Amino acid sequence: MTHALWRGDFIQRSRSASGIFLLVYVFLHFLNIAAGLVSPDFMFQMQEFRRLLTGHLPGQILLFLALLTHFALALWQVASRRTLRMSLRQALQLALGLLIPFQLIQHLVVASYAPSAYGLDDDMTSIILLMWNSPEIWQQYLLLLVVWVHGCIGLHMWLRITAWWPRVLPYMIGLAVLVPALALAGLLTEGRRIWSVFIHPGNAAVIRDAFNWPNNTAFARLYEIYDISFWLFIVLLSAAVATFYLRRFFRKRKSLQIRYEDGTRITIENGLTLLEISQLNGIPHTSLCGGKGRCTTCRIEVTKGLENLPPPSTAEARTLKAIKARENVRLACQVRPTSSLAIQRVYQPKGRRQTHSAQGVEKTIAVLFLDIRGFTARSAGLLPYDIVFLLNRFFDAIVPEITKAGGTVDKYMGDGLLALFEMDNTEHSAQAGITAAGNIGVALARFNRLLASEGEDPVRIGMGLHTGTVVLGEIGTTGNAPRTLIGSAVNAASRLEAKTKELGVELLISDTVVQAAGMAAPQDLFQDFALRGVDHPVRALPVARASSLEQLLTAQTDPEATILAPDMHQQPAR
Repeated sequence: MTHALWRGDFIQRSRSASGIFLLVYVFLHFLNIAAGLVSPDFMFQMQEFRRLLTGHLPGQILLFLALLTHFALALWQVASRRTLRMSLRQALQLALGLLIPFQLIQHLVVASYAPSAYGLDDDMTSIILLMWNSPEIWQQYLLLLVVWVHGCIGLHMWLRITAWWPRVLPYMIGLAVLVPALALAGLLTEGRRIWSVFIHPGNAAVIRDAFNWPNNTAFARLYEIYDISFWLFIVLLSAAVATFYLRRFFRKRKSLQIRYEDGTRITIENGLTLLEISQLNGIPHTSLCGGKGRCTTCRIEVTKGLENLPPPSTAEARTLKAIKARENVRLACQVRPTSSLAIQRVYQPKGRRQTHSAQGVEKTIAVLFLDIRGFTARSAGLLPYDIVFLLNRFFDAIVPEITKAGGTVDKYMGDGLLALFEMDNTEHSAQAGITAAGNIGVALARFNRLLASEGEDPVRIGMGLHTGTVVLGEIGTTGNAPRTLIGSAVNAASRLEAKTKELGVELLISDTVVQAAGMAAPQDLFQDFALRGVDHPVRALPVARASSLEQLLTAQTDPEATILAPDMHQQPAR
């Protein structure tokens, strides 16, 4: 998932990185102001903590670099747009981004330039008092609020493709509302306190000297710098808008035609991506990642005019290589045709808005396949209701061991199941899979003792545990698509489970699981297995009794304690 979040070109990654840094800065700024609810001393302590980020030269360089990068990219976005049509979310995000510099210029002049040029005390109390009895105090709070809302929207749009973000979203919304509210309360509390001290007879001059406020000449100079900076930004913004209209004028002078596989022909101005062309003309075109090149659902086959297209960018080429696409396959969100084309959409949407609600995401996790051995022969002599009763009792005995370890059962397959361990990182996922497999062995032994007391034959199982990259997403028809997973790791775990029948063991655990969990076992116990449908042999550890798995992995120096697989010439369990 990490590479999916950072997939894209240099501009997209720069926007994300600079935006995250600025959001953290504003978050600490809000906390600093909110500390005024407690005491001035606590506010000072919070400011010292905030200075750990930007109170030194490297931090200040990073801050101004992030500011310049983000503002430059905002102007670049205005200049490089192909159309003014956009969603409400996009329009709000762009408007907030362009509002920020108008207010931030004054903040930089007062809070950054004045302390360095005139020695103004930049403690939060001094800055609040300096602006308290004027509209600037509310302008600066609104500045932080605009940056905060802009950053929260950007953070949501960035993280919405992850599996964990929807689970924490309600809490993050609460935090997004609480933080600026506390900052406003802290601002009012500290502002009223210091102002009441300031207006007390005889205190004003002393406080001005203590805070080293600039004189009238210096204030005039500060306002002059503010005016110059303000009009400089107006000039840059005007240049960006003018660039947009100039590019639009020149594009219209050379139009091109796109022909779709159903015969639809679109005449459009030069410069738009194929995905934008489809969207602007109401032609359904699947795109789950929002046109950022992070998925391949918008891909098209170019049936005519491929030779006139520029080669794929680095980001597009990387994505196409991941799916081993043919030469004539391109991503519609990345291709900007300069001449007429004939294309065919790979994925045909059934309607303009008919699509699955969840996107597929890549994760590296542990996957467990489990199957009951010889169940077909065993169930031959049972009535249908007795079969259901036995299976439910069995699953009641072992599934809690999966869920207690943090895993979930993805699906039940008659007398077996597929479980996955979707943790915050691969190590925790592998550890949870090992814990679950071992505890299943213990639970199975307990369940078989119960069956023996009832005069029933014991249940024998086989399990395959493997770690690898899978894609999790909704699979099925629109409106009836349960969440599941696919990938080579799933196939490998299934084939390992099938091999346990040949070996007569309860578990085959791949070496990748052991290594991912930070564990080890004697290497001479591992075997290489050529599995059907898996490109390369999988190195795995046969374990005769799953209940001894953790003992086998931890008691590495005691060969007598290991539970080895039975003799390979032994008759396989049926």
